Amino acid sequence: MTISPLPILYKDEYLVAINKPHGLLVHRSPIAADVTEFALQQLRDQLGQKVYLVHRIDRKTSGILVFALSPEINKQLGEAFRDRRVVKTYRAICRGWLPDKSGTVDYALTNDDGKTQDAITHYKCLQRVELDVAFGRYQTSRYTLVEAYPETGRMHQIRKHLSHLRYPIIGDRPHGCNKQNKLWKEKWNMLNMMLHAYKLEFTHPVTDKKIKLEAPLSFEMKRVFEILGIRY
Repeated sequence: MTISPLPILYKDEYLVAINKPHGLLVHRSPIAADVTEFALQQLRDQLGQKVYLVHRIDRKTSGILVFALSPEINKQLGEAFRDRRVVKTYRAICRGWLPDKSGTVDYALTNDDGKTQDAITHYKCLQRVELDVAFGRYQTSRYTLVEAYPETGRMHQIRKHLSHLRYPIIGDRPHGCNKQNKLWKEKWNMLNMMLHAYKLEFTHPVTDKKIKLEAPLSFEMKRVFEILGIRY
């Protein structure tokens, strides 16, 4: 089987950033023992050198993923993420019309080990859309294009926070709306989750220059944008 090269957004002698596609696991995991393709190993083979994972994004999420090319740079960049010195911007399509133009979700989340951690996500509504498609007792279907800025980095944070607001991300399982996911699968054959790690800003650990990365939308997200009449 031929594996397509991972799209590289930025590379120098210290670090590399890719645009991870939907559905690609970041690294090997016991919870996905049947999976054979991973971003970490694929990028290592693609570059012909060892790479170090700086941070993580969900398997179902597309977008920017940063790797270091040495343990020292990995440590420095990892500290920048932990100390909240990295500005992260995500884009998502959620069910319904978010009532506020912007806001903050300050809602603690519990991880798989049962530990409760503070979690803060700021968000902004970019566009509200209404489709002439009946859904349940409604004659139309409403959606919001949201930009999210997670201040903390908890597992599934944006997904859980939007679900907490009762505006879950389209295509999200298990935090989303099963009926909406079924509608999108049956009507438009859309199986991916509509969450994209869109921008990342941080100070380069060696040069001190400001690095600003931006990841183009995936083909599937572009297709959903077109269905909704959203310009990208």
